Amino acid sequence: MKNTIEKALQKQNEAKRKQQGVSKASEPVASATTQENAPAPQGTNASENKAPVTAQPAASASDANMSTDHETHSTGAERGQASSLPDFKIDLERLEDKGHISIAGERKQINEEYREIKRKLLANAFGSLAKTLHNPNIIMVSSSRPSEGKTFTAVNLALSIAAEQDKTVLLVDADVLKPNVLNTLGLERRKGLMEYLTGDVQDISDVLYPTNIDKLKIIPAGKSHHLSTELLASQKMHETVDEFANRYPDRIVIFDTPPLIGITESAILANFAGQAVVVVEEGKAKIGDIKMSVERLNPEMAIGFVVNKSVHNDTDGSGYYGYYYAERNR
Repeated sequence: MKNTIEKALQKQNEAKRKQQGVSKASEPVASATTQENAPAPQGTNASENKAPVTAQPAASASDANMSTDHETHSTGAERGQASSLPDFKIDLERLEDKGHISIAGERKQINEEYREIKRKLLANAFGSLAKTLHNPNIIMVSSSRPSEGKTFTAVNLALSIAAEQDKTVLLVDADVLKPNVLNTLGLERRKGLMEYLTGDVQDISDVLYPTNIDKLKIIPAGKSHHLSTELLASQKMHETVDEFANRYPDRIVIFDTPPLIGITESAILANFAGQAVVVVEEGKAKIGDIKMSVERLNPEMAIGFVVNKSVHNDTDGSGYYGYYYAERNR
């Protein structure tokens, strides 16, 4: 199977080179010189920006794949520099005001709680347990019932992992029935996963949006579709998830999925992920619902639970929300 993202990026690079060729033929020489001498984006070097990835014919097939992954990631081609996709501009102060983690360096209780959660998830994804899991770097975040805080948790996990020095994160809104990732982040609606699966857009890179957080990318849910179950179960979706799981060795993919009880889409998405985070609202979730949710998950997954909206009292009597992660006994 040909790599769909790599094919899309190659098309975008070719289109960009053709456009630059036309521009250079009509523009003054000084303009072209300015383009060539422009400073490299942060985190890259100038040599990576000048040469396309395809300029390595002598490498072996496996080496070429690894080199392509590294260079595409480093030069930011997937971040939209070789495409016309506009960045999502996330208002970080707005998120912090609404109770999300801070990535501006402030040490907050919620930051520490999500650090503890993500450390377990990253250990499962890249540690010794990873060899026993299918797609250990793909994490689905769900809940038994609606309104328990699954999207809040998925977004905070994505933000926290994006702060890692050697990891990148892709946040996919797979709750195609009631998508809430863009709303939570305060972003405008755009085409997304459903448009790709229905063929309204040609390549997955057409709906893979960079953000103003360098290591975070987002795929929105897109428009609802009456065949969403069948589309998520399609071979096209299988191949796309396999590519997500294997293309970048440093990437975590977080799927915000529909609630587990009564929704067939969640059971389908559970077959793709190696880990599941089940969000449980303290004082609301029922034991029977939690057990039923676990039964709908793949028994080979690593399953953990986040207790959300858990209010505790500090020594001064003030309350705060707690977010705790516990693994299921295997």
